[in-house]
Amino acid sequence: MVEIAVGKKIPSFSAEATGEGTVATKNLAGKPYVLYFYPKDDTPGCTLEGQDFRDQHAKFKRLGVRILGVSRDTLASHEKFRKKHDLPFDLIADTDEKLCRQFDVIKEKNMYGKKVLGIKRSTFLVDAKGVLRNEWRKVKVDGHVDEVLDAVKAL
Repeated sequence: MVEIAVGKKIPSFSAEATGEGTVATKNLAGKPYVLYFYPKDDTPGCTLEGQDFRDQHAKFKRLGVRILGVSRDTLASHEKFRKKHDLPFDLIADTDEKLCRQFDVIKEKNMYGKKVLGIKRSTFLVDAKGVLRNEWRKVKVDGHVDEVLDAVKAL
């Protein structure tokens, strides 16, 4: 597996998403993008994070940056989540965890006293040449989107 590291090119990927169907690195080339990984549709923290990206979406768009959310939920779940919260960006359904594993965001977590494997909230900023410019791991939702927007402005 190719290691994801700041300053290195992102390995190519292709994944099913809401909206246009398939999102692939070859379609993303030429414009910067944000990939944000979150644990589950319609849970409190994930909803808040999605709403924060939604609320700042126009600013990202003006800067030419595409936002893509990623979780292990199905396309049907994503469509419901997008509609319910008016999310103006696509969500990738990584049901086989391929993208999650590529970006090393599957981690052991404690869920009601049981150890489970789940997505550690993480965000990646990729430039127009496909190079990873910033990564945020173990994200705390509060203020995170503003931080990402500042990093985008610094590109």
